[in-house]
Amino acid sequence: MEATRGTASPRRGGLAASEWALLALLAAAFVPGVVALERIWATVPYYSHGYLVPLVALLLAWRERPALLEAPVQRSPFGAPALALALAIYGVGVAAGLVEVQGIGLVASVAAAVLWLRGPSWLRLLAFPIVYLVFMVPLPDDWIQPLILRLRIFVTEAAVALLHAGGLPVLREGNVMQLPNGESLFVAEACSGVTSLVTLTPLAFLVAQLTERSRWRRVAIVVSVVPIALLFNLVRVLVTVVAAQHVGAERATAGGMHDLAGLATYAVGCLALLGVGSLLRRLRPGG
Repeated sequence: MEATRGTASPRRGGLAASEWALLALLAAAFVPGVVALERIWATVPYYSHGYLVPLVALLLAWRERPALLEAPVQRSPFGAPALALALAIYGVGVAAGLVEVQGIGLVASVAAAVLWLRGPSWLRLLAFPIVYLVFMVPLPDDWIQPLILRLRIFVTEAAVALLHAGGLPVLREGNVMQLPNGESLFVAEACSGVTSLVTLTPLAFLVAQLTERSRWRRVAIVVSVVPIALLFNLVRVLVTVVAAQHVGAERATAGGMHDLAGLATYAVGCLALLGVGSLLRRLRPGG
């Protein structure tokens, strides 16, 4: 005979009253963290997808419902300490006002609660939906701001080089382009490509998980986000420069035209992700 860890149970029913009470307490504890996250989603354009991430995660978890109903309930002895640690991380984030730490603590608490209340089998089945929740958590400013700066410089340099090759004499000073008509175009944060990069990454993970079984193709789809985001954002900047030459910088960068260009860039990026998956399957059908 072998000794097993945890408390195994053949039951497939719902939660006990004590488990519902625990979940209610956790939900109440997470209200400040959710409010802090929502504030970021509402005010920072490249985190607006945060509203959709929990909904997508719930749908992904619902897809696993048949398997969950068949999975054994085996509460893990590691669940309680893991939950305590996750809540401690969350508490530090709340006390310090660090939204990213609160978010990581919240996601870790969800994983630990599943491990404690339902065990390893349930946690394995819900691993992707839980990990997907990480995409609702903002990156630390110390990471994202240097990235934005580098993207601005890259986009500006690449755009000027391509415009010169096309015969348009544009001058560059930092992330400002001086046009031949005397006007200037400033490559702002929204035009740096960070929005496409941050918002396409969760979509790439979702597409890779739902459409591919081959690990290398999944990795390739996710990695393709970088060139896709940079390429189509660069095209957006080039189109804006050409438009500014014809209708003026103010009209080209304000109002519906500029907003439509941003939406078109994202939509084409989404289609490009699907195209990458289709191309990879044609190149290596068997995986």
